[in-house]
Formats: sequence, C-alpha cells, structure tokens
Amino acid sequence: MQLIFLKGNVALTQNNYSEALRMYDEAISKNSEFSDAYLNKGICLMKLNRINDAYEILTEAIKIDPTLVQAILVRSEAGLLSGKLNEAEEDLRQIQKVYKDSSRYFLIHGNLMETRGQTPQALADYDRAVLLDIANVEALVNRGAIQYKMGLYKLAGKDFSDAVKINPLQSEALNNLGLIAIKNKNWKEAIAYFDKILNLNPAEPLALNNKGYVLLQTAQFPEAKKLIERSLEILPVNGYAFRNMGIYYQSIGQMDRALAEYKKAIDLADPVDELYGLAGIAFLKSNDKSSACKIWKQGIILKDSVSMVEYRKNCN
Repeated sequence: MQLIFLKGNVALTQNNYSEALRMYDEAISKNSEFSDAYLNKGICLMKLNRINDAYEILTEAIKIDPTLVQAILVRSEAGLLSGKLNEAEEDLRQIQKVYKDSSRYFLIHGNLMETRGQTPQALADYDRAVLLDIANVEALVNRGAIQYKMGLYKLAGKDFSDAVKINPLQSEALNNLGLIAIKNKNWKEAIAYFDKILNLNPAEPLALNNKGYVLLQTAQFPEAKKLIERSLEILPVNGYAFRNMGIYYQSIGQMDRALAEYKKAIDLADPVDELYGLAGIAFLKSNDKSSACKIWKQGIILKDSVSMVEYRKNCN
C-alpha cells in the first residue's frame, strides 16, 4: 500500500495525473483511512481542474485526520475556486497561525480578498507572499494584475517581468507585458510578447485577440481579422474580441457591422477599454449624432477616456 502511494507521488511530480489518480485510488481501496492518499488525490484532482471533486476528497481527508493542515489549506483554495468563499475563509482562519510564514497561504488569502473586492488587503497579502518567497510566480502575477488595473503600469511591468524571469513560459505575465507595450504604443514589442505565447500555444485566445488588436493599429487589417475571428472560435464570449471586430469593420468603413459588434460587447456588461467611445464614433460617422452623444454620455459614467474627449468635442 505504501509503495503504491509512493508510486502515485512520483507520477504526480511528473505531471502524470491520470496515473497518479489511479495509484491513489488503489491505495485508498486497500486502506480507507489513508488520509495522505486522500490529500494527494485531492491535489491531483485540482491539477485536473476537477475542483468540486477535489473539495469532496479533501473534506474526506480532513474527516479522517482533522490535524492534516495541508488538506485544509488545499481545500481553502478549492473552496475559493468553486465559489465557497465563506468556507474558504473559515479554512484559512483555522490554519492562520500554523501557516504564518507560508507564501502559499498568503497567496490564497490574497486571492480570496481580491475575489471579495478587498483590494488593499489583497495587495498586502501578495506583498507578504512575495516577501516569504521571491519565486512565487502566481503572487507576482496577481499583484501585477491589480497594479495594472490601478494604472500602475511600471510596478505591474516589474512584477510581470520578474515572473517571466522565473518562468519564461508564464503566459499570463507575457500577455500582460504585451498589454503594457500596447499602452505605450510599442507595437513591435507587444507582438513579440504575444508571439511567445502563440509559439507555446497557437490556440491561446487572448493572445490571438491581442495580437489582432496590434495588427489593427498597424493597418494590417486582413491578418488582424483572421486572428480575432480565430480567437472568437475558441472563446466565443469575449468583449475585447467583439470590440476589436468592431474596430476592424469601422476601419474598412462598414459602420453598421461595426456597431453590431460593439453592441455585442456592450451587452456583455463587462468593462472594455474605449468601447463606448468607439461606438459613438461609429454612430457619428453614420450621421447619427444623437446616438453618438447618448452613448458617449454613458461612457463618461464608466470613465471611458475616448467618450470624454468625443463628447466634449461634439456634444456641447
């Protein structure tokens, strides 16, 4: 039984999750009270993105051994990912003292705080996670993501760059570095970041869409359209991709089709940069100034920078 468990651990470290799962199930079948096998099975299920199954197995491990604090830590993450926020918070509270020097603990707590909208606390948790482990890539990326949303692009860029130094294949960090390059209108640099992702995974929808946006900005319209359409095939609901399709049609003078794409993005009610401003410009070019001013007014409420400029220029 112990040998089977150890073989499962080897398979787990080799990312052979199906084999690891088989080994843990076999170990549990021989000893239904083998709490460590339940714990590692739960970790394996997390790796397979079977979050609800993982939560149940980890709960079983804790029932068998309530002192198995690692199972409580992993269950807190499973709870967070499955929307059990109160349960996740209670798990973290229970093990807070044991994990007071754990980078992983503060990462998970930071993720919980960010999910709850408690951004200052989330940042403090990520700071602590990085302080305890400078190589905590996920904490660096998550802290950078918050800084990016706050407009602190220099700080965000440093976190993303540090993450890529540790793990050159970290696609989220590469993607966000590409977005910062877009903010700086450094199109060549942005393309280089997105290409790094696409070389690893040619079907990565965000990188496809973001590269398409850069091609739109550099007037490479047919290739841009192909990439954005491919992105939407893989990820059919993406406000930024709808916006980018709108930009494409607007760029080639098809305002009706542009407005139809902008409407798809608006209907999602997700924040999308410059969406209302661009839609208003399309209305104005369609000789519908009333609708343009109306949508720019909505954009101003949402702090859309293009809406602010265009409303002031055209609607006063």
